[in-house]
Amino acid sequence: MFKMKKVLVIEDDHNIGELLNIHLNDNFFHPTIINNGYEGFKIASTENFDLIILDLMLPDMNGLEICRQLRSMKKFTPILMLTAKSEEIDKVLGLESGADDYLTKPFSIRELIARVKAIFRRIESLNDQSGRDEDQQLQFSNLSIDLTKRTVTISEQRVELTPKEFELLVLLAKNPGRTYSRASILNKVWGYEFSGYDHTVNSHINRLRAKIESDLSNPKFVLTSWGVGYRFTDDLN
Repeated sequence: MFKMKKVLVIEDDHNIGELLNIHLNDNFFHPTIINNGYEGFKIASTENFDLIILDLMLPDMNGLEICRQLRSMKKFTPILMLTAKSEEIDKVLGLESGADDYLTKPFSIRELIARVKAIFRRIESLNDQSGRDEDQQLQFSNLSIDLTKRTVTISEQRVELTPKEFELLVLLAKNPGRTYSRASILNKVWGYEFSGYDHTVNSHINRLRAKIESDLSNPKFVLTSWGVGYRFTDDLN
């Protein structure tokens, strides 16, 4: 039986909220529209949704803070961030705070719906892969990756990774020695092209290393292929 995806929209512009409500319904999603940041955060933190569309500039509590708070609570619902700001640094901050995608106002409804569908395709692909990876583990020295449980341990100590950090690690670890360009990583981990967002990859790599590497000046697992991208080591005993 077809299950409609529940989408929480936190947007203080009533006209945009109503527009999203109409078009999300038209595309067989079930939207909930909230016009206040703090109220939106309370609902997002206590109820289950398949996707959150989150405005950056909100009264009471801005989108970046909402995103950070939800991720700190281990709420990993996909987030599509909306904002009137167009500077690259704002886009990077949005993605680094834990958002899955970023769309700048003014945007076309057609593009937004395409982004929403791309996020859900990515989730379905990961779920399919999880089924194929049943009981599969990757072991590299003291680093263990459980593909079924989506957990990572270092010397049997749990390491908390965001969904994107986990996907990034698995992409590299499944193909030791293979170098991935930043553009390729963006495409494979975020689901499609993010032109000009190389810094997003760099920052995620840095955060991942900070969690799994014992010596950041001499990383053991995630290595840099200078001028190209990144690779997982193929030189572990």
